[in-house]
Amino acid sequence: QVQLVESGGGLVQAGGSLRLSCAVSGTAFSINAMGWYRQPPGKQRELVARIVTAGSTNYADSVKGRFTISRDNAKNTAYLQMNSLKPEDTAVYYCKADIRVRSYSRLDNYWGQGTQVTVSS
Repeated sequence: QVQLVESGGGLVQAGGSLRLSCAVSGTAFSINAMGWYRQPPGKQRELVARIVTAGSTNYADSVKGRFTISRDNAKNTAYLQMNSLKPEDTAVYYCKADIRVRSYSRLDNYWGQGTQVTVSS
């Protein structure tokens, strides 16, 4: 069974850094795009950053220049390096991956359980 396992959240002061990891566990035929989303308190979930298999990326305007998404295809893991954190970055961060479990399977969206990031002022 394929699952996404996230780690790396926590409490940090404004200006600090955190690194989130998202590992795909279980056997999958292919993993296409991977991305990080966040849901601030009382708000809707929003895209933070996304990376495709070949490595091209896109970011929300609010995190450009501060966050970097990367992936290690050999480890089926994506990372989100977050620098210069601001209180408005406080949210639950979710990993998402587009995965084809078998060669004949459709492409499905998988979500992690979420990890809390809290930035204090």
